Amino acid sequence: MKITPFFLPSIFAALAGCASTPAPPAWQSSASSALRSYSTAYLSGNTRVADLEFARARSELAATGRADLVAQAELIRCATRVASLEVGPCTGFQAIADDVSPAERSYAAYIAGRWQDVDPALLPTHHRALVSASAPAIGKSLLSEIEDPLSRLVAAGALLQNGRLTPADMEVATETASSQGWRRPLLAWLGVQAQRAQQAGAQDVYTRIQRRIELVSGNPK
Repeated sequence: MKITPFFLPSIFAALAGCASTPAPPAWQSSASSALRSYSTAYLSGNTRVADLEFARARSELAATGRADLVAQAELIRCATRVASLEVGPCTGFQAIADDVSPAERSYAAYIAGRWQDVDPALLPTHHRALVSASAPAIGKSLLSEIEDPLSRLVAAGALLQNGRLTPADMEVATETASSQGWRRPLLAWLGVQAQRAQQAGAQDVYTRIQRRIELVSGNPK
């Protein structure tokens, strides 16, 4: 079985959609279910459950002896963190980076904001367009063209690390997290908005965002 390009919608579809005769091995559905549960738990802010589900998914994939499958799971974990602005070394991926394809290494560089190390042709289409695009018009966001909500947030996190995030991008990312009810990334993006408002001296905007943060975090004052 070959997993097609390595971000969440495609790997989930590949793992779950391998129905054929005879029935696919149990690890495929188990890994897919665990990765979905990981993503749901992490984005909702439930770190304990997220860690357990990711460990289950990784164990199922590691049992195949295929570094490419494990690498894709590690990239899912790191990309989901980037969507929530929890950036840092993608250590699980780095440990097996010598045994994976250039496409996977290029994607790892992309989500880390190291776009000088990215080959756009090796990225999924929506991310490829973002790397290759010129600066959008004022008030416009290229993120709006990315259909999948989590992919959109990952792209926003990559833009932030690369220094290309615009105020319009920030608004799209915040409202994407809000519309999905994803507490962890919503708090992260509201925090970025609050910081920018404070730096700009926009006290009314800052106060309004702080009230929203308190509402989401469950600590209204």
